[in-house]
Amino acid sequence: MSRAEDVRLLTGRAVFIDDLRPPGVLEAAILRSPHPHARIVRLDTTAAAAHPGVFAVVTGADVKSLVRRPQPLIWRLAPGGPETVAYPLAVDKVLYTGHGLAAVAAVDRATAEDALELIDVEYEPLPAVTTLEQALAPDAPRLHEDWPDNVAGRAVVAQGDVEAAFAGADVVLRETFRFARQWGASLETRGVVATWDPFTSHLDAWVNTQSPHLIRELFAEVLGLSVDKVRVRVPDIGGGFGSKSGFYGDQVVAAVLSRVSGRPVKFLEDRRESFVATVHAREQRIDVEVAARTDGTITGLRGTVHGVLGANFSTVGLSPCWTTAAIMTGPYAIPAVELDVVGVVTNKPPYGAYRGYGLPKANFVHEHVVEALARHLGLDPHEVRRRNFVTEFPYQSPVFVYDSGRYAECLDLCRDAVRRAGWADRVARARAEGAHMGIGYAFHNEVSAFAPSRIVNMSGLDHSGFDEAAVRIDSSGRVTVHTGQTSMGQGIHTALAQVAAHALDVPLDHVTVVSGDTDSAPYTGYGTAASRAAAVGGAAVLNAATRLRAKVLRIAAHVFEASPDDLEISDGVVSVKGVPGRSVTLAAIGDAAYRRPHGVLPDDEEPTLHEREVYDPVNVATAFGCTAVLASVDVETGAVELLGYLIAHDCGTMINPMIVEGQLQGGAAQAIGGALYERLAYDASGEALTRSFAEYLLPTAGVVPPFGINHMETPADHIPGGFKGAGEAGVIGGGAAIAHAVEDALAEFGVRITSLPITPPDLLAAIRAGAER
Repeated sequence: MSRAEDVRLLTGRAVFIDDLRPPGVLEAAILRSPHPHARIVRLDTTAAAAHPGVFAVVTGADVKSLVRRPQPLIWRLAPGGPETVAYPLAVDKVLYTGHGLAAVAAVDRATAEDALELIDVEYEPLPAVTTLEQALAPDAPRLHEDWPDNVAGRAVVAQGDVEAAFAGADVVLRETFRFARQWGASLETRGVVATWDPFTSHLDAWVNTQSPHLIRELFAEVLGLSVDKVRVRVPDIGGGFGSKSGFYGDQVVAAVLSRVSGRPVKFLEDRRESFVATVHAREQRIDVEVAARTDGTITGLRGTVHGVLGANFSTVGLSPCWTTAAIMTGPYAIPAVELDVVGVVTNKPPYGAYRGYGLPKANFVHEHVVEALARHLGLDPHEVRRRNFVTEFPYQSPVFVYDSGRYAECLDLCRDAVRRAGWADRVARARAEGAHMGIGYAFHNEVSAFAPSRIVNMSGLDHSGFDEAAVRIDSSGRVTVHTGQTSMGQGIHTALAQVAAHALDVPLDHVTVVSGDTDSAPYTGYGTAASRAAAVGGAAVLNAATRLRAKVLRIAAHVFEASPDDLEISDGVVSVKGVPGRSVTLAAIGDAAYRRPHGVLPDDEEPTLHEREVYDPVNVATAFGCTAVLASVDVETGAVELLGYLIAHDCGTMINPMIVEGQLQGGAAQAIGGALYERLAYDASGEALTRSFAEYLLPTAGVVPPFGINHMETPADHIPGGFKGAGEAGVIGGGAAIAHAVEDALAEFGVRITSLPITPPDLLAAIRAGAER
């Protein structure tokens, strides 16, 4: 099935945030700090306010006086621990390059930016900390002066007797891993169009967000409004990748500017400021030890995950780093685990969500452990994987319950694909000619169908994870699905339409999916993130549509004076099984249900054809897969070329295989960027060095290799339809597989990859060091 959304997108008929221009709209710009850490000594906006075309100017103090509370934190992993107190704009001091401290609303963006240049600011620069080691030093400058140090929180993930596992181990291996700071570089930057009604104190906000209902709740909390006074609408979105799921201070700033000016206000971050205004991710240092027996069985895992956070918490706080620890064992049954999670603040932008959340780092660690253990013991890495795979389901990992899996079969499927592609022969030929080519593997599992409300509330998430959907058949027999899920390019409208069409047995083009308005869309707790839209949202639609189908059959049974069990629906027509000619269209039933119920509807059936479902899963669903990469390394330059990329994957019941493959390929492209190119760099003073795509490299079509994808289907038995998630799978295992392919290609030099990205200078240094050994 082709994606229904694509016609509008490809013909330029989509409506994005910058296409919205309500009457009288002003455009906003934000003054951002050039310093990573400085006290605001003086801030004079007089000249800016007097500039022609300017309608409003606000400072951090102005905004603070107009809001009810600081920026919210919805995930507290260490209740009672230190929390950053951050307002939408800096009040007394700036804490990172790009920290906003004043904003202007003017007739257009150019005028607003001109006015920013008239704001007179005097800074008192303060020492900055930009690395983990600087932040943890005993004499480190304190970012938050009332804190005893720069540690933002601690948590522990533990299971089993770790001391006994290490005391009885035949082998103990240790390693440190480092991951650079990266971010989700969407095609479209973040934006908001806010309209404050001064007569009703009602806020109407268009936001290109993944989580409209969450944003509505947080707008209400921060602005001191009841939720019914806030409406959030979502236009088309040019990519999200997690970075558009949080609640940002500039969204509040736009609302405040609208309140002050009496006009609608649009704020759209430009590309340059998006590098410092949108949340960052990935940066961690992970120290681990693994205990094992000589046959390759892993008996224990312990260590510390240091999350190198920004200066203030994002909406999700420390949770991405905790997730790394929570899923560190991956697909392996490791009986004893103890992982400390330590969040550390630095003079950088907040750390938030990005596709994969904490899973890519966890995968890199556990797959490196498998490969290192195999080398140490002289075993085949795949045999070590098999020896440690979870085989009995459901399985209780240190945090999550894995519902189902066929890991060994998936590994075999991936290896068979590699054999069919002839990679081994290709490597042999290349090496015979003096080239350096290798094959790397990584196996992953993915926590999807997030989030069961009861489980995540117990783990500190201050929000729900259920999904609400409504399915309606109208008087003409056409179907409308109402969902709270957000379409951001991933094809969710098509997927949900297919679920409804399948359940009701109607043509797909008879189904319309409606979303994007909190005044009318069903409530969706966590929004469109964490590989949950198709699994949780699809299950809600399936349940509602199934009940609606039953009502249709009851009405038709009354018409035919037959039992509902004797009827069937095919392509929108209800008929008596085995009796040609006895049929009624869905349009006729819809007409009766809405316009002419007398004599057609049974006495005990209410008019209309409408069903609603609230689905809150009892557990997450565990998808899984194996990635294989063929890579070549130029030992003279350190450049890595990817020549092939194969994925074997299982996301339960696939709604639309084409969409699944698109998700896997898109995730893999981001994995390639994270493994080889992307790094948000800072100098020793804390200055941001990466402010454009000239410095922040993304993978292009010229470096992304051909993809091959093989599917398995192991349905989730606790989710209607058996759906699992696929949105993050492609990005999880790519980094480890690429690293292992590079290591294989450079086996003669003994190169070991323990950090990402693998840049040519770093790799060249490792090659030369290996050659000298």
